[in-house]
Amino acid sequence: MLKNFLCVAFMISGFSIGCAQITDGKITTPEPTEVWEPQPRVVSPGEAKTKSAPSDAIVLFDGKNLDQWCYSQSEYGPSSPDKQAGWEVKDGVMTVVPGAKHIATKKKFGSMQLHIEWKTPEVTQGKGQDNGNSGVFFQQKYELQILGNYKNKTYANGQAGSIYKQSMPLVNASRPKEEWQSYDVIYMAPEFNEDGIKVKSAFITVFHNGVLVQNHTEIKGTTEYIGMPKNNAHGKGPLCLQDHGNKVSYRNIWVRELK
Repeated sequence: MLKNFLCVAFMISGFSIGCAQITDGKITTPEPTEVWEPQPRVVSPGEAKTKSAPSDAIVLFDGKNLDQWCYSQSEYGPSSPDKQAGWEVKDGVMTVVPGAKHIATKKKFGSMQLHIEWKTPEVTQGKGQDNGNSGVFFQQKYELQILGNYKNKTYANGQAGSIYKQSMPLVNASRPKEEWQSYDVIYMAPEFNEDGIKVKSAFITVFHNGVLVQNHTEIKGTTEYIGMPKNNAHGKGPLCLQDHGNKVSYRNIWVRELK
């Protein structure tokens, strides 16, 4: 096996990232795509307000059951529409059951408006990426990070409100543990021609607790923990919520499909 230890200067969203270990031409360690500096400045979000769904919305979770969701072996699929989602529903809230794997919508989506509310637990596995980690995966390919980032430092393009490993949030609008937070998102799906070539990138706008953290941000390609984004052709896909081993809770989830 050919191994080269080279210092390769990569750039993602205008931020430089460090040296890469390369094996057979591929990045083989996660650290080169972690951006630690600069950190987003911290702002205090306004008071939380629970939002009701618009009349044309598809309600994905109203506190009663997981009828709109199914089991997914991975954040990236495949999902199993005939297999029940394994998360807990109690008192109008659904919570990750660590080890029960991920959940995905039975319906597939392209471009959408999304509203989702979430909170991280008081007890977590640790600090950094082990502090209330979960994520929202659009089309089971592109992750909007969920993480407890109130007084919890991690790499900037991996904190709450980031497009994971691609774009850090404009500010850190995180609330403390066990306080409800919200994302309001406009997601525009990528487009591919008949030859499978991407002709238009995905774009995303995100408000975290009412504060703009992603402003029509280009999504470079798939979410990758190690290495660079990929752009294989695809159509509509499920919305997926991640089991990352933390008991993150969710409520009041709805979408409006966009053309």
